[in-house]
Amino acid sequence: MEKKRSRIQIINQQKVLEAGTEIFAKYGFRGATIDQIAEVAGMSKPNLLYYFKNKKEIYIGVLEQTLNKWLQCLMEWEVTGTPEETITNYIEKKFEFSRDHTAGSRVFANEILEGAPILKTLLGEDLKRLVDEDTRVIKGWIKDKKIRPIDPVHLIFMIWAVTQHYADFSAQIETLTGKTLADEVFYKQAKKTVTQIILNGVLI
Repeated sequence: MEKKRSRIQIINQQKVLEAGTEIFAKYGFRGATIDQIAEVAGMSKPNLLYYFKNKKEIYIGVLEQTLNKWLQCLMEWEVTGTPEETITNYIEKKFEFSRDHTAGSRVFANEILEGAPILKTLLGEDLKRLVDEDTRVIKGWIKDKKIRPIDPVHLIFMIWAVTQHYADFSAQIETLTGKTLADEVFYKQAKKTVTQIILNGVLI
């Protein structure tokens, strides 16, 4: 039986995960070091190793935490009503994720680019199950003639690609526009534009 963690243990483990997210996003898994993560977390290396045995364990924790937040967004398909409401809400959640978890999104993207050696099992289980469920929802809309006859999976991929671009390529966006999603006006403009284009492409 797993020993129940104390409040301070939970807080310190989260500090390590947040620091790990920042360092892995900046240097990648291979370039990151335990010393860098400990420094950002504000604790000694021995103290950090009390909570996580090694760098890989921290990395897995960061990926799992990020994936759980990402999957929560995907669940939004199941809890809202009309196609317009559901798609708008999902795009909203994905933009919030890109704005609030930019570093985590980059770590996630880098893991995928490496062939998902750590995440492959989780992606093949939890993510596929949710995508299959949401595909059935979209096919139902098509059958009821609520949206155009499009491929559901490619619609989901398109929303992921566009919204995550603002996190994974934030440096490029900032170079070109001088802004990121942290700028409220820019954030609202990006979200509004993406939502309008996607809705205009699918709604009848």
